[in-house]
Amino acid sequence: MTNKRIQFGWAFYDWANSVYSLVISTAIFPIYFAAVSPEEISFLGTEFESTALYSYSLSFSFVIVAILSPFLSGIADYSGSKRTFLKVFAYMGSLACMGLYFFDADNVYLGIGLSVIASVGFWGSIVFYNAFLPEIASPEEQDRLSARGFTLGYIGSGLLLIINLVMIIFFESLGFPDTGTATRFSFLLTGIWWIGFAQITFRRLPYNVHHRKPKSEGYLWQGFRELRAVMSKLKEDPRLKVFLYSFFFFSVGVQTIILLASLFGSEELGLDSNKLIATILIIQFVAIGGANLFARLAQKRGNILSLKISIGIWALICVLAFFLNREDTLVEYKFYGVGALVGLVMGGIQSVSRSTYSKLLPETQSTASFFSFYDVSEKVAIICGTLVYGYLIDITGDMKASALAMSAFFIIGFLQLLRLRRSAWVY
Repeated sequence: MTNKRIQFGWAFYDWANSVYSLVISTAIFPIYFAAVSPEEISFLGTEFESTALYSYSLSFSFVIVAILSPFLSGIADYSGSKRTFLKVFAYMGSLACMGLYFFDADNVYLGIGLSVIASVGFWGSIVFYNAFLPEIASPEEQDRLSARGFTLGYIGSGLLLIINLVMIIFFESLGFPDTGTATRFSFLLTGIWWIGFAQITFRRLPYNVHHRKPKSEGYLWQGFRELRAVMSKLKEDPRLKVFLYSFFFFSVGVQTIILLASLFGSEELGLDSNKLIATILIIQFVAIGGANLFARLAQKRGNILSLKISIGIWALICVLAFFLNREDTLVEYKFYGVGALVGLVMGGIQSVSRSTYSKLLPETQSTASFFSFYDVSEKVAIICGTLVYGYLIDITGDMKASALAMSAFFIIGFLQLLRLRRSAWVY
C-alpha cells in the first residue's frame, strides 16, 4: 500500500464523519429538536429552557470525552491500537445517529440521550483519527493533507445535507407520511453514511504503526504511564503549552458558534428553517475554499500568521452577530453575509490548527496521547463555551450577549499566539 493510498484513506474519514457535524450538530437536528421540544423541559427536578438544556447536554458529552480520551489514548499508544479505538467510537456515534430515527415529541429524553452518545462517538473518534496525521505525513505535507481532509468533509456532508433536504421538502412524493418522518429518516441515513464510508478509512489506515508488542496484562496501568510521560514532555516544551493555551481560547468561540449558530438564527432572529439551511450550505461550500486558502497561506507565510488572520475575522463575526436584529428587513441577507464569513474562516482555522499542532510535536511514537491533550483542550473549550452560552441565555433571555461574549475568547487566543517563539515549520 502506497503512502498516498494511506493518506487518502485517512482524509476520507472526514468525508465519512463530517455528516454528523453538519446534519446532527449544526443543521437539521437542532432545528428539529427546537420544533418538537416544549419550551421548557423538566430535568432532575429543575425546569430548563429547551435550547439551554440542549446546550448543557452537549457540554456533558464533552466532559465524558475529556475524561476518557487521555486514558484511552495512553492505552492506544502503548498497545498500538489507535485504529481499533477509532472504530469503536465511530460505530458508537453512527449507531446513535441511526437511533435518532425514533426521536419525536413523545420521547424528548431519548433524543437528548442519543445526541449525547453520538457526540461522544464523534469526538472520541477524532482523537485517534487526528493522531495518525504526524505518522502518515511529513511536516511539509501536513497543512495540505489536513486541509484535504476538511475539504472532503465539507463536500461530503454538504452533499448529504442536500439529499436530506430534497427528501424532507419532497417527502410526500418519496412516500413519507410527513416532514417529521422524513427528517428522522435523515438521521438514520447520516449514521449509515458515516459508518459505511468509514470502512475505506478502516481498511487503509495501518494497524500498530510502530509495531509495538505490549504485555498481555496491565494495559490500564501502562496506558497511564504513557500519558504521564507525555504530560512531562508537554511541561518541558513551552511552544506546545502556549499553542494549547491559544487553541483552547479560540476554540471556545469557534466550536460554540458552529454548534449553536442555527439556534441563534431560529430563536434570536426568527428565521425559518429554509433560510437557516441556505445559510449553512453557504458556510459549507465557502469553507472548502477557506480551508485551502488558509493552508496555502500557512505554507507560504507561516501557520501562525494564518491563524492570527482567521482569529481576527472570527472576533469580527461575533461583533457583527451582536448587531443583527430580527426587525431589520435585511436581516436575512446580513445573516447570509455573516455565514459566508464563518465559512471562509471555519475550515481554515480548523485545518491549520491541526497541522500546526502536529508540526510542533517532538519525535514520538505517542501521537494519540499528545493529540488527546489537543482534543481535551478543544472539548474543555466547548464545555466552557456552551455553558457560558447557555448561562447567558438563561439570565438575559436572548442570545446576543452570548454571541458577543465569544469575541473575548478570540482576543485572548490571539494574544497567546503572540507569545510563540519562531519555529521552522510554523513560521
